Amino acid sequence: MSVLKGKKILLGVTAGIAAYKTAHLVRLFIKAGAEIQVVMTPASKDFVTPLTLSTLSKNPVHSTFYEKNEENELWNNHVDLGLWANYMLIAPATANTLSKMTHGTVDNLLLAVYLSAKCPVYFAPAMDLDMFKHQSTTDNISKLQEFGNLLIPAASGELASGLVGEGRMAEPEDIVSFMENDILEKLPLKGRKVLLTAGPTYEAIDPVRFIGNHSSGKMGFELASRAAELGAEVILVSGPTSQTIKHSLVKRVDVVSAEEMYEAVFSYYDNVDIAIAAAAVADYTPVNKAKQKIKKKEGNLPIELKATKDILAAMGNSKKEQFLVGFALETNDEVANAKGKLARKNLDLIVLNSLNDKGAAFGGDTNKICVIDASNNIAEYSLKSKEEVASDIFSEILKRTDV
Repeated sequence: MSVLKGKKILLGVTAGIAAYKTAHLVRLFIKAGAEIQVVMTPASKDFVTPLTLSTLSKNPVHSTFYEKNEENELWNNHVDLGLWANYMLIAPATANTLSKMTHGTVDNLLLAVYLSAKCPVYFAPAMDLDMFKHQSTTDNISKLQEFGNLLIPAASGELASGLVGEGRMAEPEDIVSFMENDILEKLPLKGRKVLLTAGPTYEAIDPVRFIGNHSSGKMGFELASRAAELGAEVILVSGPTSQTIKHSLVKRVDVVSAEEMYEAVFSYYDNVDIAIAAAAVADYTPVNKAKQKIKKKEGNLPIELKATKDILAAMGNSKKEQFLVGFALETNDEVANAKGKLARKNLDLIVLNSLNDKGAAFGGDTNKICVIDASNNIAEYSLKSKEEVASDIFSEILKRTDV
């Protein structure tokens, strides 16, 4: 999955022959899972049509400060467009536009949006060789980089004039790859390893029956997804669940029982930076597991149980440099019980759920959490989607780690 998935990208198109490549560029962004809006300079319409880019982006294309309908003139708010985007890309960026960007000349909507943008801005120069090599152009490019804009270097090749040399806009695939790599390198968990447990464990009674719980694994999987979005290499140890995850940075390890989860966790634990135990591990397992299906008969069926290994306590006892996070699901004296678990198991952070909170039970799409750290600082959150909760949990982790 691309780091661009779910991101909002504002594509600025200027009047250069390379504008024909923007149709393919938009398609690549859509394929990566991004949402695209296009802003064109009026002159760029001579090189690629707004109809083409609006069809491919699935959004209206903007090129003037206002649009006319049958009765009114509708203002295109450049401030709103600039604030909407996670990233802005100007491609092709002609010598004319580079000069205007450098000097704050606002004579079209694209320049107004650029000056209003609060997000990272990438630009991909495209022009003929002599224009590209001219001192004014090189000065403008340097100045834009000093402003914090991100240069996607021009390529060498055959130019529209017939000359061969620098000034050719980078190919769409290279532009997307440049942005993905740049974003990934700047993610806060880049180069870090995160170990996560998720889902229930099933403790076999016989070959067809088990002791389990109602955990869906949704919270753990959302945490794994969020960790990967932040750039971490993720090991997800999951009990039986219907949840799925597809991300190049997530390695899923499937287990069934508490014993299997224990073994999987400790095959990775020593080499991770952050460990989050979100699984609902069974506290007990049958002493004797029948090798054949137990037949129903009159009377009761006594099953002797023994405690499973306490995975979280073992992680706390053997903790070195790892930042360790646990979960507490409580029904009474919630905060006191969570603080007790935090201390007993040598955790750095504990995430408290209460079954008394509506919308925070097993299997749902929402959760309501309270986060407590080792200094007994408490952060309470309102009911949110589990995707949002995962983001909140990692925000709390990042506040307390050196990443």
